Amino acid sequence: MTNVYLAGPFFDDEQISRIERVEQALAANPRVTNFFSPRKSEIPGLTMGTPEWATQTFQMDVSQIDQADVVVGMVDFVDDQVDSGTAFEIGYAFHSKKPVVILHEKDTTLNLMIAEGLHAYVQEAEALAAYDFSTLPESHYHGKVI
Repeated sequence: MTNVYLAGPFFDDEQISRIERVEQALAANPRVTNFFSPRKSEIPGLTMGTPEWATQTFQMDVSQIDQADVVVGMVDFVDDQVDSGTAFEIGYAFHSKKPVVILHEKDTTLNLMIAEGLHAYVQEAEALAAYDFSTLPESHYHGKVI
């Protein structure tokens, strides 16, 4: 069974809709024991944007990546640009030798650092419901990179 960290932006309605679909797919996957979604993990009693909130949120998220077996990263943001927080989480996971499964639903060019650092590449959130997180089959991105 697998513990998953879900990295992805949730700043507008489209992103929230997409991350909710990923959360549902991970919840439906029988090989996922648990997943951590920062969207659902706000720290009670802290005001968003304050230094205390920033420090505690950063520490919580990094700790959750450390505890994860795999990171799922949603790389669709605006055009060819990945959300900077998501990019950090993916890079931190890669450096920590965690497999990174990239979800790339939009028809955009992928940054070479993401393309070269991923373990598996999927193009639909729903595919994560059936992905075998126990054996972690490898797949690669074959499109254009920047």
